[in-house]
Parts: sequence; C-alpha cells; structure tokens
Amino acid sequence: MGTAVEQRLTELWETPKTVRGFLGTVDHKELGRRYITTAMVLLIIGGIEALIIRAQLAHANANLLTPEMYDQIFTLHGMTMIFWYASPILSGFSIFLVPLMIGARDLAFPRLNAFTYYTFLFSAVMLYISPFLGQAPHGGWFAYVLYTNVQYSTSYGLDFYNCALLLLSVSTLGGAINFIVTILRLRAPGMTVSRMSLFLYSTLTMSLVSVFSLPSLTAANIMLELDRRWHTRFFKVALGGTPMLWQNVFWFFGHPWVYIIFLPATGMVSMMVPVFSRRPIVGHS
Repeated sequence: MGTAVEQRLTELWETPKTVRGFLGTVDHKELGRRYITTAMVLLIIGGIEALIIRAQLAHANANLLTPEMYDQIFTLHGMTMIFWYASPILSGFSIFLVPLMIGARDLAFPRLNAFTYYTFLFSAVMLYISPFLGQAPHGGWFAYVLYTNVQYSTSYGLDFYNCALLLLSVSTLGGAINFIVTILRLRAPGMTVSRMSLFLYSTLTMSLVSVFSLPSLTAANIMLELDRRWHTRFFKVALGGTPMLWQNVFWFFGHPWVYIIFLPATGMVSMMVPVFSRRPIVGHS
C-alpha cells in the first residue's frame, strides 16, 4: 500500500521530462536555480558593461564610446547590477532554501513563484532588446526628470526603462508576498517564530519592506510614462507639476532597496558563521 501511494505521489509531483514540463515546472528548487543562473548571466553582462566604461575612462579623450553610447551603457550597467542582479540572486537562494528550512513541500503559491520568475526573465529581455533597437535608456538608473521627459529624451529608451521596471516590480512584489505567506503559515509543527533561522528572519523582513516600498517605484514609472506619452503633468513645471515629485517617490523606494539587497545576504552570513565556528549567535533569542 505504501509503495502504491509513494508511486502515485511521485507521478503527481514529479516534473515531466518534456519541454512543457520544463517550461511549466513549479518546483521551488528548479525555479531557485533558474533565478540564480539568470542573475549570474546578467552579472556577466553588467560586468562587461563595466569593463567598457572603464576602458573609456582609462585615459583622457578616449574615443571608444560616443557620449550618447557612454550614457546608455552607464545606465544599463547600473540598472543591471542594482535591479536585475543583486536582489534576484538573493531571491533565488530564498526560493530554493526557505521551504527546505521550514519543512514545507514548496512555497505557498507555486504558480505565483513560476510567474514571478518568467516576469523577471521577460523584464530582463525587454531591457536588453533596447540596445539592439538603438533605443537604450540613457538617464541613469535613477532616471531623474526633467532630463527623462520626452522633450529631452525623444527616443523610446526611457519607455523600455519604465516597462522593464514595471515588470520587475510585479515580479519582486509577487515573490515577497509568497515569502511572507510561506514563512508565517507553512512552518513545520513545533517550529515557532523564535526557533527560526536568522536567514528566515531576514527574508521575511526583506519581503515586508518590499511590499510597502515597491508600489512607489511602480507609481513613479507609471507617472513618468504618462508624462512622456500621454501628456500628463506630474513632473512638468510649466503645467503645475514638480520634478521633486519623482525624487520623493523614487527614493521612497530607493532607500529601502538598500536593505532589500542587504538583509538576505546578512541572514545567510548569520546562518553560516555560527555553524562553522561552532558558536551560537549572540542574542538570537
């Protein structure tokens, strides 16, 4: 009887070895690996962009890049490292490890987990289509207006910036909600909050910070896109808007983003060092 049940569960849970199974998997371990792999590929791309920037700056009056190309590569490098590498690779580790550490079979919403990965992947593809169309963003990763308004940035580069970041914010927000529900609701019997690893604490805190900070980034991108293509007046001084609105809304997201990147990494260190040093971490309780 036990063997029959085990075989049936294996058939239900195992990912089919087909193209459809590969694309449709909701296994947290597989998706965690994909997050990490995709983020590492983007790290390599961002590193190449950094080398190009440094080659241009290696000596005075270098002609490797035109000023416009330099601005574009500078912007792509900053966006890649800050948005598409630093946070997603840590999310990949969390996706892989959190269910294993709390005794859960998977994250609370497996399909949402798959959706957030493909949204992240598509956002990166959208960002890196733009250079091949000659329309890469050139306003820096912070995209301050008024320079990024359509009268000063007439190409579609900043539209790619807005759309790619909107997709990424949807991905990150969905992942954060998934982590919160998983950690709070799917812990194994006996695993109280006080017994959790510090890595789980850091992932939970990062997720809560993401939930209240990412909507401001989404709002900023929507307002900028509306100003650029639908002639609204959020940032246009002559029409009653203010450029300071962008800075206030963007940095309402930007400052917490530092901790969204920092906390999971410190949680990993706080989990590993006590194990290998054979000393309990101070003040865990």
